[in-house]
Amino acid sequence: MSQQGKFIVIEGLEGAGKSSAISLVRDFIHAKTGAEPVCTREPGGTPLAEKMRDLVKIADNTDPLCDKSECLLIYAARAQLVANVIQPALAQGHWVLGDRHNLSSIAYQGGGRGLMPLVQSISDVILGDFKPDLTVYLDINPKVGLERAALRGELDRIEQQKLSFFERARTAYLDVAAKDDSIIVIDAEQPIEQVHKDILTSLAAQGWA
Repeated sequence: MSQQGKFIVIEGLEGAGKSSAISLVRDFIHAKTGAEPVCTREPGGTPLAEKMRDLVKIADNTDPLCDKSECLLIYAARAQLVANVIQPALAQGHWVLGDRHNLSSIAYQGGGRGLMPLVQSISDVILGDFKPDLTVYLDINPKVGLERAALRGELDRIEQQKLSFFERARTAYLDVAAKDDSIIVIDAEQPIEQVHKDILTSLAAQGWA
């Protein structure tokens, strides 16, 4: 196992292919380190955080979740996950592979919901300088992604948002990625074989010992 753990996150809109990308990167990490990474998902990843995930994902028309409450719940879940799982694992030299992290909040709550000042303020308080070593953002046209997502079955509360919500989220993703060298943008509308090839090429280029 590497003496210093790495934190890698897979990001993307609905239908971008995160699940297959996570499996690919998990295999890459195992081959590189000889150990399975600690895999997380957000929101969620701890018993308490999973309860918060349910509140965010499941629609309750008798008491609709307001946008600010959604944002606060997601950051509360993230605080639990970072404090109780991610940071301890990294400190022990484990690699951590995340299904979403803070960039999702910047995109969905900041861009999609129009709450960027709130997102930035909470992020500064909850995370400070803590961030992934590498984020792989799978970029896809929201219309294409939602068509793919619909084929998987019933959509959750977030997936049921209007197309314009996801268009704003994508813009936020790309705006941040353009300014952050630790975020790799992959064209997720390519054939899956090429998507996976591009991900592996990006990982190999990191030069991690």
